[in-house]
Amino acid sequence: MEPTPAERYAEARRTREHPVTAEFADRQRFELDPFQVEGCRALEDGSSVLVAAPTGAGKTIVGEFAIHLAMRTPGDKAFYTTPMKALSNQKFRELQDVYGADEVGLLTGDTNINSHARVVVMTTEVLRNMIYARSSALDGLRYVVMDEVHYLADRFRGAVWEEVIIHLPDSVRLVALSATVSNAEEFGDWIGTVRGDTEVIVSETRPVPLEQHVLARGELLPLFDERGGSAGAEVNRELLRLGRGFVGGSSGGGPRGRRGRGSRPPQRPQRAGRLDRAQAIELLERQHLLPAIFFIFSRVGCDQAVLQVRRAGIRLTSREEREQIREIVRQRTAALQDEDLGVLGFYEWADNLERGIAAHHAGLLPAFKEVVEELFQRKLVKVVFATETLALGINMPARTVVLEKLEKFNGEARVPITSGEYTQLTGRAGRRGIDVEGHAVVHWSDGLDPHAVASLASRRTYPLNSSFRPTYNMAVNLIDQFGRDAAREILESSFAQFQADRAVVGLAREVRRAEESLEGYLQAMQCHLGDFAEYAGIRRELNDLEKKARRDREASKARQEQRRQKMANLKKQLQRHPCHQCDQREQHARWGERYYKLKRQTDKQRRQIESRTGTVARQFDRIVDVLVALDYVGIDGEAAALTDAGRTMKRIYGDRDLLVAESLRRGLWDRLDAASLAALACTLVYEPRRGEQGGDFGLPRGAFREALDQTERLWADLDDLEQDHRLPGTAPLAPGLAQAMHAWARGGLLDSVLGSADMAAGDFVRWAKQTIDLLDQISLVADGELARTARRALEAVRRGIVAYSGV
Repeated sequence: MEPTPAERYAEARRTREHPVTAEFADRQRFELDPFQVEGCRALEDGSSVLVAAPTGAGKTIVGEFAIHLAMRTPGDKAFYTTPMKALSNQKFRELQDVYGADEVGLLTGDTNINSHARVVVMTTEVLRNMIYARSSALDGLRYVVMDEVHYLADRFRGAVWEEVIIHLPDSVRLVALSATVSNAEEFGDWIGTVRGDTEVIVSETRPVPLEQHVLARGELLPLFDERGGSAGAEVNRELLRLGRGFVGGSSGGGPRGRRGRGSRPPQRPQRAGRLDRAQAIELLERQHLLPAIFFIFSRVGCDQAVLQVRRAGIRLTSREEREQIREIVRQRTAALQDEDLGVLGFYEWADNLERGIAAHHAGLLPAFKEVVEELFQRKLVKVVFATETLALGINMPARTVVLEKLEKFNGEARVPITSGEYTQLTGRAGRRGIDVEGHAVVHWSDGLDPHAVASLASRRTYPLNSSFRPTYNMAVNLIDQFGRDAAREILESSFAQFQADRAVVGLAREVRRAEESLEGYLQAMQCHLGDFAEYAGIRRELNDLEKKARRDREASKARQEQRRQKMANLKKQLQRHPCHQCDQREQHARWGERYYKLKRQTDKQRRQIESRTGTVARQFDRIVDVLVALDYVGIDGEAAALTDAGRTMKRIYGDRDLLVAESLRRGLWDRLDAASLAALACTLVYEPRRGEQGGDFGLPRGAFREALDQTERLWADLDDLEQDHRLPGTAPLAPGLAQAMHAWARGGLLDSVLGSADMAAGDFVRWAKQTIDLLDQISLVADGELARTARRALEAVRRGIVAYSGV
């Protein structure tokens, strides 16, 4: 619809008022969408901003504008945080292309490039650690972009996002970029509460429209009946007939009537039939719906799918494309050692890429994953079989997304995917500037309910719920910076608390106002003869007893006598009190009545706040009690202060912070060599797979075994202490990967290490990097020789495929 002259005039005026936004928009390759313009203008006006929009809508443009603003003023900085190293690496390369290598840095825990640049891309944990360490790198920081901020719902890492939002300096403007969540306004209100003026911008419009299909009976059937119109779209009747076990005949000469199976009589029961993967790919290719991502909720399933398609002889690339693929693979894997290529399945993987097919999952070597991502973005790989982690990851849009099943294993049972997950997965369909529309395809399977699919496709319920919980490291850092009482108040400002009961915010405000009034009432009832508050208290108690006596005439004689005696004593106290002789006694008493009435109401509100707010603050109190019991925090009267051990814990991050700090303090690891320390660190970070057998078979002997036994006994003691303080505790140590990590740190061959670990290369690299992260922390906080051993262990683990970095 054409804008009216008044609307055009208003837009022209807003453009004049935001010249930096207008100049930035003119430099883009495409016209900015209204929500992008709105976000940029809010930043130009000096506000923080929360932008919630679908995957692929272009939210990052608003983040890039914040960087543009920072670069306009000499000395100003901008940080761009992401939840994953792969995302950080990708954003680092993109920003280097815009601002040059000298102006852009990267910090991801295991990569440190140009960290003092004006624009630094980093994982969110790195920024949290900087804030607690009061790093000088924060000087001049003006903007922080938090990409994928909905990760704060992650139960393992989500608290880090809230810590950053709460503790960033007030002078920093925040740009929070989120997937479409159903409670964006609530989240934005919380950010506004803790960070000041914040604009909430929500867009539910996909930049590329999405067509929904079901792949059944050898063809793509629309999920919705187009005859119903978009406003009242109904489930396709043909799918409903399939769901009931009957195949309806086609009523016309359209695409649904072209295949033989589709023209059988409607009365005859028939299975809808399911194409195998090779046939499905051929169908998509004929209908020009490639490139496609097939989401399969299992790594093994992804690898088997590639093998199945390869055996079927599928080849989706031209000779020229195969040559390009070969060259890119050669360049990107040149750093890998020749003797490792066979172990990694390199040759079969490369051949699959040349066919235009690949798998993408966490078990894949990071170098291989990055090649798959690059080739897919270049339209050289046409089909990727991926687990759902791809939906949360890097920029890899496709023309079509295929869901083979609508249920997944959650670690305990097979459960249906949620509408939020469906939205996230299908958000990859449709490439802006390339596709007119994206396509989401659900592969038919027996028992599929078309109504359930339609419900997933049409609902947008994806609430963002806080997973915030205090940790030992968080507690010592907050106590050191703010003191115990202020730390408690800070935790009460978390999104977790905000969500627990938004009314608490209003109640706390009323209590603060009431406290001011109570102070005024106390002043008004002051008496020159004595303590009138004390006198008013006796008078109030007597008054209450008299009311009870009038109401409770059925009480026993003993009770009535007891009450009379107490009332007589109170009357004597009143008559003997100095204020009883005051000539302004009744005037003071009226203020006293107001005081006690308001105090009673305020005490009730305080109890409400205590009962509602208790969750986070009580957890903090219990953690502090444990820290006091172990002498990490000392209590002097009302004040709490860190001991030397507490100051050490400030720099230990992770779920095992207390166990690591206590092990270091007791010297449990002092006698370990580098390989044994690497193996022991691995037992602290490794999380065994479901059903994995424990035991100590094959574990290194000598000092390692003794240190492991002592650490396990210490863990048990700490677990008992945490249970005594009603804290959840941590999982037992997991030595399942210790032997393999020990062998790797001693220079073992990749083939034998992966064999003994019984683990995919990508998984081994992930755990090795987490081991490196812990060893790095130990090298910084431990004393003398242990610190040097940790550094040697770190270098011993960081070699070969573990040392590979895509940047």
